[in-house]
Amino acid sequence: MDDNRLIDIRGLTFAYQNGCEVFRGLDFSLYGRERIGLTGPNGAGKTTLFHLIMGLLKPSSGSIEVFGKARKTEDDFIEVRRRVGLLFQESDDQLFCPTVEEDIAFGPLNLGKSHDEAREIVRETCGKLGLGGYEKRITHRLSGGEKRLVALATVMAMQPECYLLDEPTSGLDEATSRRFLDYLLAYAPTYVIISHDRELLSRAVDRVYLLTDGTLRVLH
Repeated sequence: MDDNRLIDIRGLTFAYQNGCEVFRGLDFSLYGRERIGLTGPNGAGKTTLFHLIMGLLKPSSGSIEVFGKARKTEDDFIEVRRRVGLLFQESDDQLFCPTVEEDIAFGPLNLGKSHDEAREIVRETCGKLGLGGYEKRITHRLSGGEKRLVALATVMAMQPECYLLDEPTSGLDEATSRRFLDYLLAYAPTYVIISHDRELLSRAVDRVYLLTDGTLRVLH
């Protein structure tokens, strides 16, 4: 596989237990320093694709290679989850610690950072995303938009090599969305964004794929 190809999917098929087929022979590649938008109708499988890449779901057939290695078993995906940052569609799926700083520090601590290093990462990440002063806030008491921004911070704090961002600006006001976009363009060279926001995609990505009827095609 090309050394610069971070994700390579070939002939992917997947169906849910109720028999609903999502993919039949899907191919997709993501290269280093590539910024991709992914759009399509609800239920087309955009979130499912992310979950397959992260090993949260298992394909019926086909191959998934990430960082040049075939990923089949749960053990295979441990490295993937350390190096690829996934933002879930629902913020509450991402946030499970009592306070904002604990949620943001969780990933860095799991990556082996010291508590002092994790505190510094929390401080820097909050500063860059406009969350300074939120560190001691109780997570479940935040507004939907605030939770969304903290969820983004938990992903950014891990400094992944690649980001999979599922509706990242959902629930954010215009100013906060702009702050997130500025951060993304400055610090995240490689990512895939699921979004229906045409303005966001026009500013954030180099190419947009449409996912429909189980296949991908380039829009522009």
